[in-house]
Amino acid sequence: MTLATKEKYNFNISLSVLNHLGRNLYRNIITVLGEAISNSWDADANNVWINIDKENNTMRIKDDGQGMSTEDFQNKFLKIGYSKRKNGNYKSNSGRAFIGRKGIGKLALLSCAERIHIITKSINNEAVGGIIDNSGLDKAITDDLSSQEYELESLKEKEYDEINDLKSGTIIFFETISNGIFNTIEYIQKAIALYFRFSLIDPNFNIFVNGTMVNESMISDLADNTQFLWKFNRFKDPLFNTMNNVDETKSFTSSINIKGYIATVKKPSQLKIRGTQEKVTIDLFVNGRLREKDILRHFPTSRIVENYVYGQIHFDQLDSGNSKDIFTSSREGVISDDPTFNEMLKEVERFFVRIIDEWDDLRRKYGNDGDPDNKKISKKTRKAQELFNATLNDMQESETFIKKGSIVDEWVKVLSLESQFNIPSYAECFISENLLRQFVKHTNMQLTPEALKEATKWKEKEYNNKNAANISYDIRQNSDDLYYLDMSYLSNLIDKVPGNSNKIAGLSRSAYVYKPVRDAVGHTSIITDTAKDQLRIEYENIKARIAELLKNMSENDKKEK
Repeated sequence: MTLATKEKYNFNISLSVLNHLGRNLYRNIITVLGEAISNSWDADANNVWINIDKENNTMRIKDDGQGMSTEDFQNKFLKIGYSKRKNGNYKSNSGRAFIGRKGIGKLALLSCAERIHIITKSINNEAVGGIIDNSGLDKAITDDLSSQEYELESLKEKEYDEINDLKSGTIIFFETISNGIFNTIEYIQKAIALYFRFSLIDPNFNIFVNGTMVNESMISDLADNTQFLWKFNRFKDPLFNTMNNVDETKSFTSSINIKGYIATVKKPSQLKIRGTQEKVTIDLFVNGRLREKDILRHFPTSRIVENYVYGQIHFDQLDSGNSKDIFTSSREGVISDDPTFNEMLKEVERFFVRIIDEWDDLRRKYGNDGDPDNKKISKKTRKAQELFNATLNDMQESETFIKKGSIVDEWVKVLSLESQFNIPSYAECFISENLLRQFVKHTNMQLTPEALKEATKWKEKEYNNKNAANISYDIRQNSDDLYYLDMSYLSNLIDKVPGNSNKIAGLSRSAYVYKPVRDAVGHTSIITDTAKDQLRIEYENIKARIAELLKNMSENDKKEK
């Protein structure tokens, strides 16, 4: 058997591989803009100009980066899979950490419109470029052409003039964008401000959308509605300077190089991005670029605070030096089994567990409802404070009389804390005394002469007060003598300890101690800690004794039936 003539062979790539790599994977205009902005960043651009024409369904992206020569355009930009990090390069000439990695992100740019016009030039070189006609590319893929058999269309001569005002740079013009541009310009500006943080953090990188520079003012409504802020490892962000209504700021430190912040708004609706169904979440950023939205989904807590939070976690270690590529092909997520990623998630979860508890305390401190699932305080204490807050808000509906930082604001904070005790104490008194009145009526108990005298005294006082106030209508639903007696007289009727004995348990003993503190609460006074402790102790006795009396009464009623 003779061998065939020795020949050299090489791979011949079908254009259909573009579809397999994800040519149609990129879902929206923000993804496309993200790829373009990232390319401009990697090209050391100082400015990116984005012009969107919704009426004509076109978009132009222009930057003043280093641009491309003919060789660069052919062998780098048009080479799908070409990585800037080849030969160990991980930073641009100016020292920026490269964002691009796999070299397939450009597919988002090359497939989102019917025709893509690309014009680029580097310093001391003439402009070069071409047009990608996606309908023609689709036909080439259907015909199973190889990459070498498909050629870009030539640009018109006048198109090269568009880049003459730049020493170097790139222009990409999107003609007839697929599915149209439905987002408002305001939303696009806000999305860029939220999701491409290097545009705000680096003063040497500016993004303009339809002539307006993207800055922190684009998300001023979010900043204005931020109530509490937690910073990690002294993270700084221009957005913080616009958060003028933050009630408190706290800080966390971490042993790993994680930075960022978590913040909460006053109302869940304030996280909604106007004009869309989206809301702001806690997102992961690597080297300034959004890498994964809503990382709380990795450790959901089902706590109410999740409806109030947003933030940014910056962890550049996920893409540092020669670390392996852990980002998904869509560039919108992280491979979840990566140990470095999971270490970061555990640290964020540790922070968030603390934030859950602190948020509840802070919300109640500043007059808002907190987290009902937090068991640190009793249900009645929480409900008391919620009632206080609702009442206070109702008082301010017509005119706000409490200004943040004012002396009245300080008074209200004190009252809010005291309401946790006073309001439940009043409710306890209301329930206990009215249950005892019903007990007296049900058991046909007769009032003692002392009780009748006490009732008459209060009836006369009420009669005189009504006359002085020119009131002729009834105030009480029931004017029986029983309803003019307080705990001390009711307990003497029902469960009086004989003589001055201190060895027999009974309502009258507890009521004797209970009365002066109960009267202070009834007069809306703020009482001392010692008095609070005494009232708690005596009320526990009263509660237990009332429960015993009513239980015995119910059992006796059953026997009689």
